[in-house]
Amino acid sequence: MSLYVTELRRLGKRRFTRYMALIGLLVLVAVAVGTFVTNEQIGPEQRAAAEREAQTQYEEQIRHAERERNACERAKATGEQSEGRFPDDCSVITPPPREAFEARWFLPSTFDFRNSFGATLVTYAAILGLITFVVGASFVGAEWSTGGMMNLLLWRPKRLTVLLTKLAALLTGVATVTVLGLLAWTAAFWAIGSFRGTTEKMTSGVWQSFALTGLRAFALVVVAAVIGFALASLGRHTAFALGGVLAVGVVGQFGLGVVLALADVKFPEAWLIPTYGLAWMGKEVTLENYDACNFSTSGDCKPDILTITWQHSSVLLVTGLVLALGAALWAMRRRDIA
Repeated sequence: MSLYVTELRRLGKRRFTRYMALIGLLVLVAVAVGTFVTNEQIGPEQRAAAEREAQTQYEEQIRHAERERNACERAKATGEQSEGRFPDDCSVITPPPREAFEARWFLPSTFDFRNSFGATLVTYAAILGLITFVVGASFVGAEWSTGGMMNLLLWRPKRLTVLLTKLAALLTGVATVTVLGLLAWTAAFWAIGSFRGTTEKMTSGVWQSFALTGLRAFALVVVAAVIGFALASLGRHTAFALGGVLAVGVVGQFGLGVVLALADVKFPEAWLIPTYGLAWMGKEVTLENYDACNFSTSGDCKPDILTITWQHSSVLLVTGLVLALGAALWAMRRRDIA
């Protein structure tokens, strides 16, 4: 049996891999079920109820305006000091126009597949990326900590071949699960849109946009798995990868955010990793600096804007991937196996 097939079977039979896959599945199912429960399909009954609620709110504002106008007139007649509560002319106290109360504000939440499915792909990528990072780190980290890697190298002494074969097996499993999961995720939310919302206005261009977003989600999940694998191999322990991410993601990013805010940096979010993850999935993120004021010809005050695109994020992803994997391969080739 080839080393690749052996590693692929080892990946599938590890209890930790199965437990993490189950946890990820349960979280994704919980998100889908929560979306299904909190939305409903809008029909004539819901629209009629929204119209009635809008009319009720309008009538309440009429009564409120009448009460305020009467109070204003009494205050003017008795000479009571209102301390700026009422205007000089009580007749200007009138309710808003009926058009200000739109029925759509009172419609129940509904799932519009065309407008909302793209955001769910961000959730899918975040959850599966975290799961695959931990699985990738554990897959090689456990081999180092238990001595399995040393035993394996006695059978196959080619270090880089062994490590890269393990990585190939991991990527095969991750790619298969991610693609199947994307198909199931799309089908689930299409069903939610069909029964608890709408699937109208779906064109070939919209499907192409979703396909590209799904492709970016796939790439993000794969990169997370590779970086987890590389860090655990570099530190020869799963905890090295998990501790490194904890230090960078929680301590480093949170602390860096506080320091940048105290230093009054113009765009502090541009130095934080999550910003680039959102830009990668959403194609771009626009940051605004409200401390700056650029007056337009109309006299409006417009903040400074910085746009981070998916191309900027791709540079960060590729750099992190190359550095982590390159360091792991270099360490595997240079260091003693003991």
